[in-house]
This record gives sequence, C-alpha cells and structure tokens, in this order.
Amino acid sequence: MQSIPVDTTRLGVLRCAIAPEVKISNSETQEVKKDRDGNPVYTVAVTVRQDRRRISVIEIAVSGEPTGIEEGQIVKVTGLMAFMWSMGDRHGVSFRADAITPVRTTAAAHGKGGDA
Repeated sequence: MQSIPVDTTRLGVLRCAIAPEVKISNSETQEVKKDRDGNPVYTVAVTVRQDRRRISVIEIAVSGEPTGIEEGQIVKVTGLMAFMWSMGDRHGVSFRADAITPVRTTAAAHGKGGDA
C-alpha cells in the first residue's frame, strides 16, 4: 500500500462532520480495531473546503480517542497520510493521522460561518 503525506495547510478549513467513533474490525463480533500497540482506532469524518470550492468529506483514522472534538468544530489534523488501496476490482484512498485536535475559536469568529 502506497502512503502519501498530505500537507494540511493547503486543505483550507478542516471541520468535524461526525464526532470520533470507534472503528469496528469485525461487524459480527463488534471487535474494535486496534493499532500495532494495542490502542483502539477511532475515525473522525472531516469536511475539507479549499478556495470556495465544494466541500468534500474524508474519514480519518487515528489511534486512541481524540478528546474535545464536537461536530461542526474546526480541527487541526497532524501527520495526515493518504493510502492508496485496492481489493480485487475495488480501490480507493484511506486516510490516517497522528492526531486530531480541536481548534479553539472565539464565539464571534465561530458564529460567522461560511468557511466550511
């Protein structure tokens, strides 16, 4: 699987679309996916909007539960990597990050909206 580092400074405003959810590795047993160190893996859906273009949603996996992240909140994504994958005739891109943290904004700046 090819990994590609992503420059998040070029992605515009990153906003949480769906709060952190534990990733399930087996839907039948509800087994939680773990990283190499045994930590649970969580996913966070994040909206990306560059230069007033349409909004895209990417799902980012991260080890350990990201804290303090709520839907609609601007977030900072550290160490974002994109992974190209294929399984038979299916293929796509998945994303993984070292950390996802909330960006604290003032009430006035948060209320303006329009960024993402």
